[in-house]
Amino acid sequence: MAHTYVLTLTCPDRPGLVYAVTRWIAEAGGNILDSQQFTDTSDGQFFLRVHFDHPHDLEALRSSFAPVAQVHTMDARIVVAEVPTRTLVLVSKEGHCLNDLLYRQSTGAVPIEVPAVVSNHRELERLAAAYDVPFHHVPSDDKAASEARVLELVDELEVDLVVLARYMQILSDDLCGALEGRAINIHHSFLPSFKGARPYHQAHQRGVKLIGATAHYVTADLDEGPIIEQGVLRVDHRMTSADLARVGRDVEAQTLSRAVTLHAESRVLRNGPRTVVLD
Repeated sequence: MAHTYVLTLTCPDRPGLVYAVTRWIAEAGGNILDSQQFTDTSDGQFFLRVHFDHPHDLEALRSSFAPVAQVHTMDARIVVAEVPTRTLVLVSKEGHCLNDLLYRQSTGAVPIEVPAVVSNHRELERLAAAYDVPFHHVPSDDKAASEARVLELVDELEVDLVVLARYMQILSDDLCGALEGRAINIHHSFLPSFKGARPYHQAHQRGVKLIGATAHYVTADLDEGPIIEQGVLRVDHRMTSADLARVGRDVEAQTLSRAVTLHAESRVLRNGPRTVVLD
């Protein structure tokens, strides 16, 4: 099966960066299919995503690009575009985000492969079974043991990405560090407003006219990781906090699926506390 590849990189901006990459692709007989770039003028960082085909295999490409990356101080990554991202989904009792991800995976709408679902409750075991996805019940009463089991599954299942699909547990600093850059959380508010618990209740108390959801990378700072995607919905004074939670579920599911897709397609590049999304 023929493959195409995605190269992403970030480095200090300077003349000739695009030329260096495109020349490397062309000289070996490759062809660019799609390309996006961005220079952040506030800090002088350059970001690039290139989708290309090439006659060489992945390891040969990584080896041949290493000298180019070294010369230009590039933090670069090359992956096979057609390989789905192996994604472990963590949930608690609410299943709307999990159901959305599993359905989109089953139809090919999201480029992921879910080898397992992990939950600290059993309520969603039948939902996972409906999609023929293994379910692991990992109680959270012993936090250290439960987090150790999650990391075991990440290794055993060769997981690339962990998604917290309304997993109502605060991860330890150690687990956040172990999963840095490869764990996405969905928070049911338009961050940075209403961080922490019961954001719909907080929003109702403030009488907001817009509610939202925020998908972000997980960090040790609760609900403060780099934001990948956000969605909003207009509401009004007649709605209770329960109403806000009910109508907000669709926004949460859609926002999370968009964020997971962007990550799986290598379109999200970190820039300190922010992200650059090359879509």
